[in-house]
Amino acid sequence: MRFENQVAIVTGASRGIGLAIAKRLADEGAKIAAISRSQSSADQAVAAINEGRAKGYAVDVADKKSVGEVCEKVLADYGRVDVLVNNAGLTRDGLAMRMSEEDWDTVIDTNLKGAFNFMQGVMRTMIKQRSGRIVNISSVSGLTGNAGQSNYAASKAGLLGLSKSLARELASRNITVNVVAPGFITTDMTGVLPENVKTSVLANIPLGKFGEPEDIAAAVAFLASPEAKYITGQCLTVDGGMVM
Repeated sequence: MRFENQVAIVTGASRGIGLAIAKRLADEGAKIAAISRSQSSADQAVAAINEGRAKGYAVDVADKKSVGEVCEKVLADYGRVDVLVNNAGLTRDGLAMRMSEEDWDTVIDTNLKGAFNFMQGVMRTMIKQRSGRIVNISSVSGLTGNAGQSNYAASKAGLLGLSKSLARELASRNITVNVVAPGFITTDMTGVLPENVKTSVLANIPLGKFGEPEDIAAAVAFLASPEAKYITGQCLTVDGGMVM
């Protein structure tokens, strides 16, 4: 119960990696503010999380004003925020030469600006508490790039620079900021990929298998826990050895 009496905000909590993170933190004692784009999906997340340990909130993470209002609601409901996990993200894949401005902006606004919005939304509270853990979910695509994903890779690489900068800004207040970069994880998003693509990816994973959402949840739980109090500004790659 490493998170007993703590409150954790998890964005993109309705499925896949986000839901696994929310469930892991709840299982270890945290009260969860489950963030999703719609109230129905947020409520689904609450139903899947440890009974009585979660409340759902609907917001578009790219909407700064709405994010600020949701952070205020969480504080009104729980009185504090100890952990923030920025997991909300999406893809709009396509070759850069043909990529529309809308597809570029949508991905950057959700994956990068959305994370910044939530970090800014909880900073003052964590500074007053003189404690806090922020974990941002990036991707190995942000480390290596990926053809057809210039917008997604840019957003995930941007999270690394953003996290390192805020780690320096907030360290004096006992607030850590770290990144987890998943590799190929079995989720709804990756499940629809053609088998030949999966086979090609698998050939580049030294451990010879795909990861599970629970693998990412375990890494996040560690970085958010007291055991990681002397770790900040770091990127933990959870990818079976894809990027070494």
